[in-house]
Amino acid sequence: MDKTVVELFAGVGGFRCGFNEVTYNGNEVTEKDNWDFIWANQWEPSTKTQAAFDCYTERFGASENHVCEDIGKVDKTTIPNHTLLVGGFPCQDYSVARSLSNEKGIEGKKGVLWWEIAEVLETKQPPFVLLENVDRLLRSPSTQRGRDFGIMLRSFLDNGYAVEWRVINAAEYGFPQKRRRVFIYAYHKSTNYFKDMIKYSAEQLVYTNGIFATNFPIKDTQLEKGKSSISKEDYEDIVSVSDEFDFHFYNAGCMINGNVYTYKVEPNYSGEFTTLGDILETNFDDKYIISGEKLEKWKYLKGSKKLERKKPNGETYCYSEGAIAFPDHLDAPARTMLTSESTTNRSSHIIGVNEEKDIYRTLTPVEAERIQMFPDNWTNIESKAMTERRRYFMMGNALVVGIVQKLGKYLEGVIEKED
Repeated sequence: MDKTVVELFAGVGGFRCGFNEVTYNGNEVTEKDNWDFIWANQWEPSTKTQAAFDCYTERFGASENHVCEDIGKVDKTTIPNHTLLVGGFPCQDYSVARSLSNEKGIEGKKGVLWWEIAEVLETKQPPFVLLENVDRLLRSPSTQRGRDFGIMLRSFLDNGYAVEWRVINAAEYGFPQKRRRVFIYAYHKSTNYFKDMIKYSAEQLVYTNGIFATNFPIKDTQLEKGKSSISKEDYEDIVSVSDEFDFHFYNAGCMINGNVYTYKVEPNYSGEFTTLGDILETNFDDKYIISGEKLEKWKYLKGSKKLERKKPNGETYCYSEGAIAFPDHLDAPARTMLTSESTTNRSSHIIGVNEEKDIYRTLTPVEAERIQMFPDNWTNIESKAMTERRRYFMMGNALVVGIVQKLGKYLEGVIEKED
């Protein structure tokens, strides 16, 4: 079985950087041939410019198989056959309903990108799938907890897949950022891997034998757990799941043949940890220094506060928030980096340069890249679309490269055993 990959919502190439252990020295990209990335799609609908796609093609080359087009308009039959489908996609409202005439069957909301993934699963039937999303996916929407993830699981089931998932906080496994993301791994019933995995109990898959337990060990402590079903016996179709499914998903679990098992687990890591201080640049431009009134605003935003606010109906209430470290601790991993990094807001990181003299600074773009474990200056491309502000935005949207690097190594062994 070929180690071919299709990358959806490719961004600036996080999956590819991890899977192929990409390096960049400022002039040349070096990419191992662990995996053959045969097709990639990146499209940002909210902007006229396509900075992420520009970066992807700047680093990996222009190709007819590097596609900058709305994935909803892409004919999925034109996507090459592939062994592994990967992508980090946005968390949206996945609800579905029948058309009024019921002639078209099930229809999801237009623009919801999960349905594009589901269409690829149906059309191309890739043997393996690895996806990444924000961890709130497991508990959305607030009015029907777990419904959205239940819809995803039923989509996988209808297309012949088993699924494992785990919420991974990168910092808890030695990486330089406290970033919690849910990783979803699916494997088709036609694979040898599926036949091997169904020999294990759900508990064995989650705690010892599955992809996540193997690469990101957890304590064997039995905490909370739950069991449910999204099978055809319990729900006629995916519309029924959308209308009726409600379930508390914990941070780990699996779905085999429609049976859903979930467990609350804790990390078990004894290796070294990478701190924010470890990734800082020794030399930086003075333009990142904060001073004067701007510094006072930063201190206010980072501090605790209680504010009187009004609801839409005019009723007043007290809004309060606790303090955030100012400056950020250098002996701990970075906090979760957002797309607003470096702008004057509460979530941006602040580095103490000389606290006795009240000198502080924001992160540099290179430090933002290091937090996500990209090569230095990965997003520093000659494109009008890629401003310095966009470089921070790209990293706030990206994944931690080190996590997918570990998973890619594991999947190499899986593919070899298929042969």
